[in-house]
Amino acid sequence: MTEIPATLVKELRERTGAGMMDCKRALVETEGDVDAAVTVIREKGLAQAAKKAGRETTEGKVVFDLSTESVGAMVAVGCETEPVSNNEEFMVFAQRVLDAVEKHGPEAAQELEEERAELISKLGENVVVRDAVRYEGEDGDVLTAYVHPPANKLGVLVHARGDGDQAYRLAMHIAASRPLYVRRADVPGAEIDAEREILSKQPDVQEKPEQVRDKIVEGRINKWLEEIVLEEQPWIHDTSRRVGDVLDEAQLEVVEFKRLAVAE
Repeated sequence: MTEIPATLVKELRERTGAGMMDCKRALVETEGDVDAAVTVIREKGLAQAAKKAGRETTEGKVVFDLSTESVGAMVAVGCETEPVSNNEEFMVFAQRVLDAVEKHGPEAAQELEEERAELISKLGENVVVRDAVRYEGEDGDVLTAYVHPPANKLGVLVHARGDGDQAYRLAMHIAASRPLYVRRADVPGAEIDAEREILSKQPDVQEKPEQVRDKIVEGRINKWLEEIVLEEQPWIHDTSRRVGDVLDEAQLEVVEFKRLAVAE
């Protein structure tokens, strides 16, 4: 492999705006010829991709696959405008990302960087893989997915065990209620301590008598946990019930879940 000085990489980056590794690969390909490397960068659309890299991607699609009994995958791919989100080439790329993630896991999306750059060049918009997830279940496990229509910009993948009758409705609940953890025991102690520290310093707490401050803070901690813990949230399909009670009744245990959104 040709040894490429850092000064050449820097020069190519300044001329094209492309990423460091893209510049280095182009220089290796052209054996250190900067002018030829500029051509390579432009041909691959990497310079244009770099220029668009900072632009917001508030549109796009969440797509999923549950075609096998034991594996479920979901990806969120963003773009800048709704017309591009419905563009055939954009949808083909999103499917390519999904196929890669389904076979090899979320990190596989990075292997499609060159295709992403070429698509940016063709469509004239920034395109990003916002998020990706892959779950693999055992015999008897439940894998279900929900994507919120009609825009398909928000989705949830759930891996659970037991009776799957409520699994799809659970995915709908997660999409609407945004839990971060399944159960209270899953919330890291450090995160609770940090929230307690913030709450204890709020002006309306500080102005209370010292002997009641801890009680006020603990009450707010409990309310915060009820908002972020799935089992403690009100069930959106019947808000008089808690999710944990519904899961117990349905004999459904949540192993893991992931909520993906193009933009919020």
